[in-house]
Amino acid sequence: MKLRNQLLALCCLLVFAAFGFLYVRNWVAPKTFGIILFVSDGMVARQITAARLYEGGADHRLTLESFPNLALLRNPARDFAVPDAAAAATALATGTRVGHRQLAVDAAGKPIASLLELARQQGRAVGLITMDSPLAPTPAAFYAHLPDARDSAQVLQQFLDRGNLDVLMCGGAGEFLPAAKGGHRKDGRDILSELQTKGWEMVRTKAELENSASYQSGPFAGFFSDGALAFSNQFESGSQQPSLADMVRRSIEFLQTHGKGYVLVVDASLATVAAERNEGERLISETLALDHAIATAMKYAGDKSLILSVGKHAVGGFSLNGYPFVQDHGVGLLGVNAAGQPAITWATGPNGPSGKTEPSAFQTPSALNTAEDVMAVGQGAGSERLRGFLDNTEIFKILKDAL
Repeated sequence: MKLRNQLLALCCLLVFAAFGFLYVRNWVAPKTFGIILFVSDGMVARQITAARLYEGGADHRLTLESFPNLALLRNPARDFAVPDAAAAATALATGTRVGHRQLAVDAAGKPIASLLELARQQGRAVGLITMDSPLAPTPAAFYAHLPDARDSAQVLQQFLDRGNLDVLMCGGAGEFLPAAKGGHRKDGRDILSELQTKGWEMVRTKAELENSASYQSGPFAGFFSDGALAFSNQFESGSQQPSLADMVRRSIEFLQTHGKGYVLVVDASLATVAAERNEGERLISETLALDHAIATAMKYAGDKSLILSVGKHAVGGFSLNGYPFVQDHGVGLLGVNAAGQPAITWATGPNGPSGKTEPSAFQTPSALNTAEDVMAVGQGAGSERLRGFLDNTEIFKILKDAL
């Protein structure tokens, strides 16, 4: 009798355990551990096409083309139909449409919580990568709250007061160092040393980055250039600067040691610089650098992570023209053909309408932003919401719901 009761109790326990397992498996949605957002002005269809052809010809496929979900994003600012960097980045960072030059503040000037701030409140680790200075408008939109992104002194102060990052990899060291140490601060402050005093682990070269332990007890920063980092097609063997893919890999290795998950924002900013200068091959190279960084994220974060790659705005009206052969790739796509027709043209920019291999229809000191929907691609839980035409503010909502 006693044995029968014990067996009956064991059977009941197993049944309840099975029901519990099925409930958790089918009705309790597990939180995504790793959330990665790539932001770039290379996420425009014509630039992705050019990058595909350049890397391997018409039958080649980029890594980002393997993502199952895709949408076109409308991206107006609150005041202008075409956004600047601050307005476009704020829409992604906060889910709110703001005016030109504004960083994460509403119409009344009140702060709007950003994705990284909300992630921190949820106990997640947060990281930020940019090929530019961390004080530039795109990265600043994820931590600063200001009516004018051009107020670099206030952006810096807010970075120091409320940046609250676990990992930062960037250029722009000159804005943090005095002239005596190779920077251009006129007040004599060595802000990198101040950050180290506050507990930041600081590295300045690729070798130091690679030799750093993956577990860090405090915040980690890599400042790899006094200004913006080098273009990907400028890298030489033995370069002291890490590539975008290197920084993504090491950031994931640092952040995934935190038990409650992480959010990483990657600003692939050099595509913008190349477009503003009418440098087509560099624009293509930076689009490929973004693609290689996405491949690295997929490898190191795993297929259970949420990875989105999103455009901010288009610049310059880049076009790859003519009729290249299916197998044509690399520099064979570029230059001027036998009829004197340029392979690459621009709508605006410094090259001007004549005498250049990449002419612009209208000459301007720097190429202008263009009215053009940008792309968003993604994989992972939540990315299935990338369908059709969306407002760019929807990206924030997708990421927020994954926290």
